[in-house]
Amino acid sequence: MALHIPPSLKHRNFLLLWTGLIISIAGSQMQVSAIHWHIRDLSDKPDPLALGAIGLARILPIILFSLVSGPVADTYNRKTILVITQTLQAGTAILLAILTFSKQINIPLIYIITAIQAGAMAFDSPARQAMIPNIVPEKDLPNAYSLLSIARNSGAIFGPLLGGIVIATLGQGFTYFFNAISFLAVIIALFLIGIVPQDFKHSAGIHLSAVKEGIQFIISKPIILSTMLIDFVATFFASAKTMLPIVARDILHVGEVGYGILSAGESIGSLAAGLVISQLSSIKKQGKVFLTAVILFGLATIVFGISQTLLLAFFSLVLIGAADSVSTIIRNTIRQIQTPDHLRGRMVSINQIFFRGGPQLGELEAGIVGSLFSVPAAIVSGGVGVILAVWWIAKKWPDMINYDGDENLQWEKAIKN
Repeated sequence: MALHIPPSLKHRNFLLLWTGLIISIAGSQMQVSAIHWHIRDLSDKPDPLALGAIGLARILPIILFSLVSGPVADTYNRKTILVITQTLQAGTAILLAILTFSKQINIPLIYIITAIQAGAMAFDSPARQAMIPNIVPEKDLPNAYSLLSIARNSGAIFGPLLGGIVIATLGQGFTYFFNAISFLAVIIALFLIGIVPQDFKHSAGIHLSAVKEGIQFIISKPIILSTMLIDFVATFFASAKTMLPIVARDILHVGEVGYGILSAGESIGSLAAGLVISQLSSIKKQGKVFLTAVILFGLATIVFGISQTLLLAFFSLVLIGAADSVSTIIRNTIRQIQTPDHLRGRMVSINQIFFRGGPQLGELEAGIVGSLFSVPAAIVSGGVGVILAVWWIAKKWPDMINYDGDENLQWEKAIKN
């Protein structure tokens, strides 16, 4: 199959944003992996609960602000919102760097600053995702989301790899400093994009009825609700990446660079899957592909949990990333195509409770199970949980198996108590 330029990249505004995101995501992912390593380094001994608690610090602000951030994204200029949120996140990274350089950093401060950054992200994600259909035609949206997956995962590959090298050579504080600089890439891209069309005529404003309208819309679209539930359950049970510092340092006995390699494993798999999908004109039998991908996600998580070598652990993380990328591209395309522009911010804001809540609460769950039993037990049981959850969902919503992109499938009969 001959390679071709993905159609979404032919749209100037999307190309600018996509390029900026690659750089910014690399910095953000470097900080995420660095924070996990930092918490382990500040702990006297392996403490799964201390690592798992970072997920709680990330999800609480998202739960608190998500129902408000959706109406904000549907009422105000989405590009302006992104400039503000990107600037705030850069500021939190600078603060982490200053505290680390001055040796005033501690685990509680990391939790607090992470929570502040998560609050900014609660407003950033709905505005950013809702803006994509404003700069890319509907026919190119599946391709655009595969490219966004590539941006997210190529940045996530280089971020953790660079983070491991930076920690080992320059020190922990520089990972936060470089992340702060990386946000400039998106901010510059947003200024270059210019005016972005947006539907303000149907804006419901920022009040309770606007939130209610968003919730009612999701309930009225069972296929959207179903993908959100799968997203939450799968990521809740299989948040293996949080335990990476302990796996790398205390089970596999590899250092900072080995940790960086493992941290990049999921993103390498996601990038490979995204590249393949970006060359496809369409995805056939989407329901079967989606469910198969989530099952593979669970199986690979089990393999990661029992891994005793760096190579096997890395390979299983690559499979986890590839499976997650396929399911993410399919569900994001479904949600955006079926949601009107004036509701997209609210749809995404409610959805982020699921797709961010699952992994963040899953980190806490993994930390608790790891503390009570062992880290491998936490990871393996999570993989088993994913597979059981997919089996239950496929049984509960059998029409999902036959879904092939037709939004008019009769899902209503599958929604029962």
